[in-house]
Amino acid sequence: MDSRADPSDEVQGLRLVRTFLLLPPEKRAQVIAFVEDLVRAHTQPEDAREVSPDR
Repeated sequence: MDSRADPSDEVQGLRLVRTFLLLPPEKRAQVIAFVEDLVRAHTQPEDAREVSPDR
């Protein structure tokens, strides 16, 4: 099995990075904050289950 990414995925990733870098600094900060919020929202339920005293 080939472990390399699909070339179209690589192209899309490069376009996203280029677009991000073209944003003004305040917009970049908004994008970073948005992604961090998504990560927190995605990981909170799993983390909460690990520390829950009733399980």
